[in-house]
Amino acid sequence: MSAATPENAPATAPIVRPLAIEDLTPEAFEAFGTVIPPMEDGVEFGAQDAALDLTQGTPRFYTMRIPGRGLVCKQITRHRHVTQTLASAGGHDWVMAVAPPRDLDDPDAAPVLEEIRAFRIPGDTAVMLLAGAWHAGPLFEAGAERSFFNLELADTNIVDHHTVKLTERYGVMLELV
Repeated sequence: MSAATPENAPATAPIVRPLAIEDLTPEAFEAFGTVIPPMEDGVEFGAQDAALDLTQGTPRFYTMRIPGRGLVCKQITRHRHVTQTLASAGGHDWVMAVAPPRDLDDPDAAPVLEEIRAFRIPGDTAVMLLAGAWHAGPLFEAGAERSFFNLELADTNIVDHHTVKLTERYGVMLELV
């Protein structure tokens, strides 16, 4: 039996760190984006609306199907050049972990671990993420697949998709509780 070398040594299992899921309010979510609650038809555009920035390309609105992976966050992603808007297509509550945008000019930046927060998003509410806001989700209990509306750019996931693996960078995974 040969001795393990750093190249083939098993990785240390990440520490599971609980992260409390907070109620979503515009004030609590302000550092990450805008809460878009349901409103009556005919309400004029105003401060309650999301300030979308889709100027860097062709907007893409689609319904994405996501399998239920549970409420564990092992990685977190950002899009530095575009806002992104997400909402449940089925009216189900869901969860998202987020961290504020920082160092937008640095493609190798990572979120500050202590700044990551988790929010429960009501099924009738959308959220718009600021350009560069870190996010993991939509997340929901493991099991059935759900659908979500997504507004971003046509090539966001090709040219503006930066992911940090929390398990590798910080040695943790976040369990949203």
